[in-house]
Amino acid sequence: MNSYFWIFIISTIHSNTGYLFPKTQYRIGGAFSDVFHQAAFQVVIQQINEMNWNESFELVPDSYNVSCYNILDTRRAVCTLLNRGVVGIFGPSSPYTSNYIQSICDNKEIPQIETHYDSKVDRNKCVVNLHPHPNEIIEFFVHLVKSYNWNSIIILFEDNESLKRIAPVLELNIEYGVQLIFRELDKDSSGSFREVLSNIKNMPEYNILLECSMDILEEVLRQAQQVGIMNEYYNYIITNLDLATINLEPYQYGGTNITGIRLFDHEDSKVMEMQKRILDMLKLTENQNNHEKLRISTALLIDGINMFNEVLKELVKSPGGIQVQSLGCEDTESWKYGYTIANQIKGREYYGLTRKIEFNFEGFRRNFKLDLIELTNKGVLKVGQWDSSKKVLVAMRPYVPPLEETEIEYTIFNKTFKILIVLTAPYAMLKKTTAQLIGNDRFEGFCIDVIQELSALLGFNYTFIVQEDGKNGNFNRSTHQWDGVIRQIIIGNADLGITDLTITSERENAVDFTMPFMNLGISILYKKPEPMPPSLFMFLSPFSTGVWLMLGVAYILVSIAIFIMGRLSPSEWNNPFPCLEDPDYFVNQFTIKNSLWFTIGGLLQQGSELAPISISTRTASGFWWFFVLIIVSSYTANLAAFLTVETLVTPFKNIDELATQSEIKYGAKIQGATESFFRVSNYMKEHPNEMTNENEEGIRRVECENYAFLMESTTIEYVIERHCSLAQVGGLLDDKGYGIAMKKDSFYRNELSTAVIKLQETGILTKLKIKWWKEKTEGGTCSAKSEISEAEALDLKNVGGVFLVLFVGAILAFFGSFIEMLATIYQRTKTLSGTFVHEIKEELNFFIQFKRNIKEVNSNEHNDN
Repeated sequence: MNSYFWIFIISTIHSNTGYLFPKTQYRIGGAFSDVFHQAAFQVVIQQINEMNWNESFELVPDSYNVSCYNILDTRRAVCTLLNRGVVGIFGPSSPYTSNYIQSICDNKEIPQIETHYDSKVDRNKCVVNLHPHPNEIIEFFVHLVKSYNWNSIIILFEDNESLKRIAPVLELNIEYGVQLIFRELDKDSSGSFREVLSNIKNMPEYNILLECSMDILEEVLRQAQQVGIMNEYYNYIITNLDLATINLEPYQYGGTNITGIRLFDHEDSKVMEMQKRILDMLKLTENQNNHEKLRISTALLIDGINMFNEVLKELVKSPGGIQVQSLGCEDTESWKYGYTIANQIKGREYYGLTRKIEFNFEGFRRNFKLDLIELTNKGVLKVGQWDSSKKVLVAMRPYVPPLEETEIEYTIFNKTFKILIVLTAPYAMLKKTTAQLIGNDRFEGFCIDVIQELSALLGFNYTFIVQEDGKNGNFNRSTHQWDGVIRQIIIGNADLGITDLTITSERENAVDFTMPFMNLGISILYKKPEPMPPSLFMFLSPFSTGVWLMLGVAYILVSIAIFIMGRLSPSEWNNPFPCLEDPDYFVNQFTIKNSLWFTIGGLLQQGSELAPISISTRTASGFWWFFVLIIVSSYTANLAAFLTVETLVTPFKNIDELATQSEIKYGAKIQGATESFFRVSNYMKEHPNEMTNENEEGIRRVECENYAFLMESTTIEYVIERHCSLAQVGGLLDDKGYGIAMKKDSFYRNELSTAVIKLQETGILTKLKIKWWKEKTEGGTCSAKSEISEAEALDLKNVGGVFLVLFVGAILAFFGSFIEMLATIYQRTKTLSGTFVHEIKEELNFFIQFKRNIKEVNSNEHNDN
């Protein structure tokens, strides 16, 4: 009977307690500021005790509700827990009080389990933080921005803590040149964020990285939608790991690209089961539901309690077990098992709600995976996964069916566009008529016709709006805002913008462009080249200096050759007295003087009294005359061109020559695409007075001053057709185009670009350019004048050099005869008795007696001869 009694007692104890002997109780403390955390704390420990029915211990939850900001309140709660002999403390999940509690737990060697981000955890401390390191998370966002190829991004942050958390994104600017614009979410006078969000709407950037707490995230998104920056043009990256826990349905069909991350799948069966238990606990205790889905801090708390239980279970079974100890905050005692439990947790792997949990040597969580999620028309979907160990983003984008046609319209047909124009000839102008016009009928021009052609092709409607300030669009780097056409498109006041709007990389960051409907480049507008004044020696121009020198050398060499051949050839030695059969001597006609005379006579095609006799001299003479024939014919043909064609010259031929000189001033239009091209030019910075406000001012200065104007080649073509004194100098300095501007990621961009290409292929754009450049608005005036050419009579300035040569030759001949006379008289005075002066007087006396044609021979001279 006694044996049956003890069996009954043992079975009763086992059924009630699950264990034969009384279980050891280990108290676990908690300091939470969220009732949801307190409920989860109770539920998880209760679940662990149910699972540990056959273990020798059980966990006792002991939690306090503390303030996130009140350090004294939190300290009192922790000191009370230490006094009760807790073996571990969970929380507080607040960066404002956690550091102080860490110091207490480290001093008492009590394991502290945290679930919020903290970048200052040391390996040798009792603190265990299950939250992924913030730098690891931001590293993923840096990788994501790079993969999106964003050139600029707005960083929206809540406070200094948020700014510290996203500090690593500066790498995007330092290493990759991404423009980062930081804006703090300051509340305005009404307590909302609309003021800062409205300022973002006026910016050209559409890529936003949002870093804020869950306390304000939903409100920020709601107000962003109210101010108009939650549409298809904007892209959001939200860094908060709890993005999937809020209601994103209001933004589901707006087309906004919202991207975020999560550490675990909220639709997982284990997560949903735990969520249900916590909600049931809250209904029993608080009768309220603060969260619809588990947030990351709650999931990490659950995993932390389970990890703590696994470690505790092993240490309890070890020799000696674990002894509970009551501690006071004022004494110096510490618990000897604290570091052991903390190190055991850090040194093991565990799989929980937040997947694999593992720590590195510094005590930070490592080798975790993050789900990349996006908001689509079908809800929040997982589109990729980031592996923190491999630093690799694996895309796994699911198929998302398109919206029904009734939900969104993707066709351009029958759509009405507000099209912004600038009144600039010949692109868009007001019609000159006495009749009163309204609507689109008021305007004409190249761009007006282009829109009409596109409308006929694609079937859309349009209304023209005039940009009153006449600005195409420039970016202000101090305010980070655009003006002109670009700004109006960004803020939604117009759908399209068409004018002489150059496609630049800076503008493409703000808006989208179609394919260029006109190609152009920067060139120089200057006065028309003036004819070069004819040179006095223009008759020398047909031949170069080298040819003239070779001609002279040829003349000398041929003359010497004929002289030598004449002396060598027997046939050239003749009887000076034909009447005598046996003369005393022979003479040769090709003396050096006669050879020079014979050659020059052939060169000038006049001949001479000399006639070659020998074969050698005749052969040489024949080749010389052939050479002279070619030379003279070539000279005559080329001389006609030089005498009749005017040579046009400019002070410079290209931008390099213009920049190196100092006499001609030059400039461009202020805040135009041409000025942007020369932004780094020192001249533009040092001479602001040379810049103009409008193109018309630059054209006027070119006509009236010694000034060159840099402008786009298409405008230069238009100007020189109407200002006949102006011309384009040099070629194009760059290659770019005009495009139709629209908002970023507009769905009708491709259709418009395809239509523009079709207009190019069919030649319609070329016809329109000829129409507005050469036919309309007094076009073609200067072209018609340039085509009229008449032969003009040669002026004295064209042939004056020939007369000069004649006069110089005559004067030289006169002085030559005078010198010959003096030389003859000098020789005569050597043999006569008269003096040199007397002989000169006699000779001049005879010279002035023009009626005497017979000169007597001096008897002395005769006898001497």
